[in-house]
Amino acid sequence: MTGLESAATRPRHLAIIMDGNGRWAYRRHLPRVAGHRRGAEVVREMVQSCVELGVGHLTLFAFSTENWRRPPLEVRLLMNLFRLMLRREARRLHENGVRLRIIGDRRALDGDIVTLIEEAETLTADNDRLTLNLAVNYGGRWDVAQAARTAALELQRQGRDLAELDEASIAPHLALADSPEPDLLIRTGGEERISNFLIWQMAYTEFYFTEVLWPDFDRDALEQALRSFAQRQRRFGRTGDQLLEDACGSE
Repeated sequence: MTGLESAATRPRHLAIIMDGNGRWAYRRHLPRVAGHRRGAEVVREMVQSCVELGVGHLTLFAFSTENWRRPPLEVRLLMNLFRLMLRREARRLHENGVRLRIIGDRRALDGDIVTLIEEAETLTADNDRLTLNLAVNYGGRWDVAQAARTAALELQRQGRDLAELDEASIAPHLALADSPEPDLLIRTGGEERISNFLIWQMAYTEFYFTEVLWPDFDRDALEQALRSFAQRQRRFGRTGDQLLEDACGSE
C-alpha cells in the first residue's frame, strides 16, 4: 500500500468514532439495530486490518456518556449487543494476539456486563499484537475529571499542596495512560466534531473525516485514511524548517 510501507508513516495509535449505523439502517428501511449489528461486524474487520497493517493501538468510541439519552429500547439493544460481543469475541481476540481493554465509567453498567469485561480483559491481558480499547460509557470530560480527582487525592495522601497539581500529575490517571496518544482520529458518517472523545489525548492528533457510514467502512476506506495520514507533516509546535533540519541531521 503506497505511503504505508514505513512504520514512520503509519499511526501507532488509531482512534475511530464509529458514526452512521442508524442512517445506514434507515436508508435500507431496516430497524436501527440492524445498523448496529452490521457495525459490530465492521469492528471485527477493522481489528483484523489493524493487526495486518501493524497498527499497535486501536481505540473505538462504542458508547458515550451522552448515549444514555437515546430511546431506552435502543440503549437496551446496544447493551445486549455489547454482551454478545464480549461472549463471542473475547476468545477470538485472544487467539489473534489482541489485548482487549474497556475504558469508561463502569458504575452505570449492569453487573453481568462488568463481569464479562473483567473476564475478557484477564484472558487477553498478555497479548501484544494489538491493543483494542473500547470506550463504553466514556466521555472525555469524565476522563479528565476522574484523573484530576485521583491525582488530587494522591497529592493529599502524600501531604503535598494541591497547588502542585499539574499535567504531569494528572496524565498517569487518564483512561489511556499506558498507551501512546492517538496519531490519527477517523470519524465516519460525515460529521466533523470529536463529540467529547479523548479530549485530553487528542491535543496533537490528526483528524480524518469521511462521508462513509460506519457499516460501509471497509479495508479500502481505512487504507485511504492511512494514506492521507502518511502525507501529513506533524510538527508538534515546531516549524517545518526545524523538522527538515532534524531529518538532514539524522542522515
